[in-house]
Amino acid sequence: MWRVLLGIPYGQTRTYGEVARLLESATGTGTSARAVGTAVGRNPISIIIPCHRVVGADGSLTGYAGGVDKKALLLAHEEALG
Repeated sequence: MWRVLLGIPYGQTRTYGEVARLLESATGTGTSARAVGTAVGRNPISIIIPCHRVVGADGSLTGYAGGVDKKALLLAHEEALG
């Protein structure tokens, strides 16, 4: 999971579903967007492992351990919000 998150380029986002599909491709094990959300929510080093780059299917800023406002600031800093 963490390798997949580390693979999201600076300034870009992926949806929870996209991360689930990337994880499935990498491991051959099926997973769901919900499982990705749970794992991302338990990220102990969220600045190093960029879970702020994972967004809802509609692009919404859902969930972030540091608060959605911090997620928005980090993404704005990366110019990922348009």
